[in-house]
Amino acid sequence: MVLACGCGVLICDAIYYFVDQVFNGFFVDWFMANCMYEHYDIYEGTERLVREPFWPYIKTLLITGLCVAAVIVAILVFAVSYFYAAAERKKTVTEISREIQDFMRQDGEKQDIFKKEHEEISAQMSEIKSIMRRHEQVLKEEAARKNDLITYLAHDLKTPLTSVLGYLGLLAEIPEMPAEQRSKYVNIALDKAQRLEKLINEFFEITRYNLQRVELEKESINLSYMLLQMTDEFYPLLSEHGNTINLQTEEGITVHGDPVKLARVFNNILKNAIAYSYRETVIDVWIERAGNEVRICFRNRGQTIPARELDSIFEKFFRLDEARASNTGGAGLGLAIAKEIVDLHGGTITAKSEDELTTFCVSLPVGKADKYG
Repeated sequence: MVLACGCGVLICDAIYYFVDQVFNGFFVDWFMANCMYEHYDIYEGTERLVREPFWPYIKTLLITGLCVAAVIVAILVFAVSYFYAAAERKKTVTEISREIQDFMRQDGEKQDIFKKEHEEISAQMSEIKSIMRRHEQVLKEEAARKNDLITYLAHDLKTPLTSVLGYLGLLAEIPEMPAEQRSKYVNIALDKAQRLEKLINEFFEITRYNLQRVELEKESINLSYMLLQMTDEFYPLLSEHGNTINLQTEEGITVHGDPVKLARVFNNILKNAIAYSYRETVIDVWIERAGNEVRICFRNRGQTIPARELDSIFEKFFRLDEARASNTGGAGLGLAIAKEIVDLHGGTITAKSEDELTTFCVSLPVGKADKYG
């Protein structure tokens, strides 16, 4: 403001000098012609010519001049203030940018990098940095689990491959081998080859998950019919493991969703329940209504999942410790994919494990077109 007033004074002085020195004669001539008027007056019996200022015109001229000067000064003040404020904003932005760069480069949470007037920005940047570190840690843990998983799979590939080659080599070297022994070796080689195929499919599942993008094609789904059909499809796997399914549902329960994707969710959960359940036990599956949600639950009897592992069970490439030492479990993507699909449907998926009972529940919202009949 002081700078603007100083500029105004200098401009007024310049105008005064310009008018007084450069246009001195011109101004006098103009003033005499426009601001003075002549008339004859009788003074002591003598008539004489008198020149007097034309005050109404001068008054109007002065008011106009003052208004013009005020407008010019206001414009100048505004212009100076605007450019000064713009320069200050640029300076502040540059300063904040430098502070943010310094803050992001440092490892600690020191906030003395920011000036006192930037305390709010300092707090926000601390929160952002904390979130970024958590995400970075999650990605690191995910990458570590993926690398560990690939290492396990690569190691596991050697055993069945060695067995297949060994038994096929024996069959090729001994053509006259007894039929009973030949059949035994063929069955062993076939079993190992199937194990080898399963491991290779896990490799492809890891690659496919990284490349795929889940997109939903929603329609009305009869959940009761879907689960009934699924239990029939799982009969061979259930029989192999000695399990049975106890399905409790009722007709007419529908939701609006992608039938293919939701079927994959329920398949993944049911495969997981079979893989980790005790032999000759019952797997309970039921549907229940909960306000504006439908809840589909799967409960199996098996080893209790530790709380520390239960918190991570829906993370990508996570497998329970016992799955790494046995043939149970896949690439650690089944439940992660299930969670992603359920989230896209606006629902939730939870897991609870206690007293050798593990329960997975999928809650899906019921839209206007999906109300119970």
